[in-house]
Amino acid sequence: MEEDYQKKEDGVVLCVANSYEKKYYFNPQFSLLPETVKKELQIICVLFTEQAGGIFQMLFAPDGELLLRTEYAENDFFYDEIEAGLLVDKVQKEHQELFQELKLFYTAITHKG
Repeated sequence: MEEDYQKKEDGVVLCVANSYEKKYYFNPQFSLLPETVKKELQIICVLFTEQAGGIFQMLFAPDGELLLRTEYAENDFFYDEIEAGLLVDKVQKEHQELFQELKLFYTAITHKG
């Protein structure tokens, strides 16, 4: 699982929760983040997959933007794309400040200005 998530063609993965495998992955590249932030990210990801199912990813786009992505297995007939989309919007609004700080952190560690 780790190799699959560290780098994607569209960015660098911060963390992922997978409801199918009941696993959570945090990219060790971001180990400098405070433990409280790491724990909050884990809670956000795991709660998302418990509510919506599927796979939930947080990744940094090349420009430093934090992206929230959700996907599902082809044979997952219980996954509701509309509900998952609404939940992504809710997570973005509720954690806007945290995500802004994560963007600043990512920009600082990658020296992008």
